[in-house]
Amino acid sequence: MRDDELTAAIRDVRERLRARHPEGALSGNGIPAADLMPLLHARDAAEAKVAAIGTVNPRAPGLKNSIIQRVKKTIARALDWHVREQVEFNRALMRCVQASLEALEDANRSLAGLAARMMAQEAQTSALHQQLRDEMALLHREAQEMRDLRTHWAEWRAGFEERRSAAEIHMLRTISELQGSFQHRVTVIDQNFRESLRQQHGEFTAALDRNTIEVQQRLWNDLQRIRAEYEKLIHTELRLIRQRTPAERVVEHAPIAAPAARIAIDWMRFAENFRGSEERIREHQRKYVARFAGSVGEILDVGCGRGEFLQVAREAGLAARGIDQSEECIALCRLKGLDAARADMFEYLSALPDASLGGVYCSQVVEHLDPARLPDLVRLIARKVRGGALVAIETPNPECLAIFATHFYLDPTHTRPVPAALLRFCLEEAGFGGVEVERLAPAVDSMPALAELPAAVRDAFFGGLDYAIFARKL
Repeated sequence: MRDDELTAAIRDVRERLRARHPEGALSGNGIPAADLMPLLHARDAAEAKVAAIGTVNPRAPGLKNSIIQRVKKTIARALDWHVREQVEFNRALMRCVQASLEALEDANRSLAGLAARMMAQEAQTSALHQQLRDEMALLHREAQEMRDLRTHWAEWRAGFEERRSAAEIHMLRTISELQGSFQHRVTVIDQNFRESLRQQHGEFTAALDRNTIEVQQRLWNDLQRIRAEYEKLIHTELRLIRQRTPAERVVEHAPIAAPAARIAIDWMRFAENFRGSEERIREHQRKYVARFAGSVGEILDVGCGRGEFLQVAREAGLAARGIDQSEECIALCRLKGLDAARADMFEYLSALPDASLGGVYCSQVVEHLDPARLPDLVRLIARKVRGGALVAIETPNPECLAIFATHFYLDPTHTRPVPAALLRFCLEEAGFGGVEVERLAPAVDSMPALAELPAAVRDAFFGGLDYAIFARKL
């Protein structure tokens, strides 16, 4: 048998099975499905008849039979125009029968699906009914328990009220007894204490009357004298240090060449007026000291001034020393017990061993340098700090135009401001990384009129009066 004939046979068997047993048969649900087999057999018989129209019955071979077969075929071809319409009608009728069979099969399958869905809904409804019955039973049990509880509470409440009344009476009686006992003991102790106090007070008053006035007067006189001498000593020494001429100063270290153009003004008073009080500067320096927390090795304060950073570092337990070219500042630092020396920064740093410092702090110094010396200073610092050491530099911010009108030119020793971008470049060229720039002291805080400017203009041209730059040795 050929493959196409086998496939047609299998398809025919499948159609017959589907016609007799549609998917989701209704019989399993108690609903009989329509049997389509008789209609299928009738269709097959009709198709066989339709296929036979216009054909000639085969006969045994022979001359007579061959003549008869030829005559029949001739007649069949001659009548073909007459039966053609009947053949087309029969074939259309068979297609209609086939479509009816398929529609009936689809109807059987739909009914089977509907029956299955109805069975599922019935099962779900049964489950809901069972759940409702269980819940009703539970509610009934709970109602019964509530009735039992009310009955028990009515029986228990009478005894509870009686016991509560007895307990309250007992507690009140006990409190009354304890309060009476406490009052009695307090009275006895108070009497004893007052008697003892009167005796001790009499003895103490007698001795105090003899010595108090004399001791207080002597102590007060001594304190006044010591305070006056201490204040006189400090103010006299500081005034002499600030007002001595360079020729009269005594240098404790090796002579160092003085700046080429030393301006003869009282720099200590100048710092107090224009830089700020020591208390304010110390509070400002605490954020830098927090940055140096955990540093390994000694921190060098280049241009230590009055020693505010060194004081805060000492309070935080950091090892730090400072250098400055001002003898007045060095004398004041030593008076505070700080480690400070008068020295030129380039000479001092050059004499240090390489990688010997745990960090460098330099505040309000680089704007005093000749611009050509700035890269030299940065490279020198890079040689003297350890790997990973922090370097912090603070200087006026030239991005803020307000400093040129109010702050920068107040100090006659300023040469030119150092832009943050230039200082960053110098640090990166010298081998520092992780560079951070932080703007400080917004100009609007000291010049409220700037608040009237648009925010974008104020931020771009009147930001922080100073900036701090941080970097670590790679």
